[in-house]
Amino acid sequence: MTDLCRRIVSSRWFDPLILAVIFVNAVTLGLETYDSIAASVGDDLHALNDVTLGIFVVELVIRFGAEGFSPRRFLRSGWNVFDFVVIAASFVPGVRENAMLLRLVRLLRIVRAVRLLPDLRVLTVAVGRSIPGVASLAVITLLLVYVYGMVGWVIFDAHDPANFGDVGQAMVTMFVLLTLENLPTYIEKGQELSDWTLLFYVSYVLVASFLIFNLFIGIVINSMEEARAIELHRAERDLLDEDPDDDERAHAVVLRERLHHLKTAVEDLERELEAQGRSRARR
Repeated sequence: MTDLCRRIVSSRWFDPLILAVIFVNAVTLGLETYDSIAASVGDDLHALNDVTLGIFVVELVIRFGAEGFSPRRFLRSGWNVFDFVVIAASFVPGVRENAMLLRLVRLLRIVRAVRLLPDLRVLTVAVGRSIPGVASLAVITLLLVYVYGMVGWVIFDAHDPANFGDVGQAMVTMFVLLTLENLPTYIEKGQELSDWTLLFYVSYVLVASFLIFNLFIGIVINSMEEARAIELHRAERDLLDEDPDDDERAHAVVLRERLHHLKTAVEDLERELEAQGRSRARR
């Protein structure tokens, strides 16, 4: 039975079929937001939702069987835990009686598509890995906005009370300037007071808009690399679980994947060097 479940899960048609069911679930959920459609075929949509829920339950049982019907091995994967919670929530007493909670649970089922798309799964893991770094960067950005907001209030309180009338409004103004929106207008208005105010805006743009955003990009790129490494280790672990005695094949598959990513990175670097060479030749 375990071998049969593993063959089904690893088959080429299994993931596309579940994606199609998730798509049907999403379309059904969207159609129910139209009163006219809900009034005419509402019962059919509810029946279709029950069918998709039944398919998801069968899918969960098959994935559980592929792990040898071992709860410990099944719950070792965070995606399996997420799937179990989302599907089990539909059977919690009180959820079906509460229309809002039921719609939220059904909406979460659509998010399950993330686990079936490898690139999207890597992006999701990367977002999770980047949270600590982004949180630290957000604290630094908040301190920077506060300091510049206070300085801006001291300088422009009387000259531009609409944007710097108090520290709260000044921080909002500096936050908007992170996107460089209306920067020329602020500079022009500041120069009405003094040309030295240009230093205030230029220093803020250099530190906040350029430095902060470059640090943010660096954090995201580093998190992407960590997420890819996690996916590679997960693939290696899955191969070892399928055949513990054939660890050489598992390592070979992972090494080929790593080599592919390295080749891609080298090709990107070569293209950048060629582009820089062409730009220098034009000069």
